[in-house]
Amino acid sequence: MTTFQHEPGRYFLLDGDKTIAEILYTTVNDGKTYAINSTVVDSSLRGQGIARQLVDAVVHEAHEEQMTIKPVCPYVRELFARNPEKYQEIQYKS
Repeated sequence: MTTFQHEPGRYFLLDGDKTIAEILYTTVNDGKTYAINSTVVDSSLRGQGIARQLVDAVVHEAHEEQMTIKPVCPYVRELFARNPEKYQEIQYKS
């Protein structure tokens, strides 16, 4: 598993000083939900499961903080839809 760097609202992977993978999220729903807005992975890393690992890093943080996830990013919406057994419990339901 890849170790990502973390800043509030962002998990990312650097190659030198270049960001090569990143997931961006904001806090919504009165601070009870993370909205994942963007997932970007450099083409050199595609097919290695990096995007899913980024999502799972945010999911882990949300679980630890007893928050839910609102999948805004198309990749995350699709991932949640294809894996309901893994993500339905943490997915925000409006």
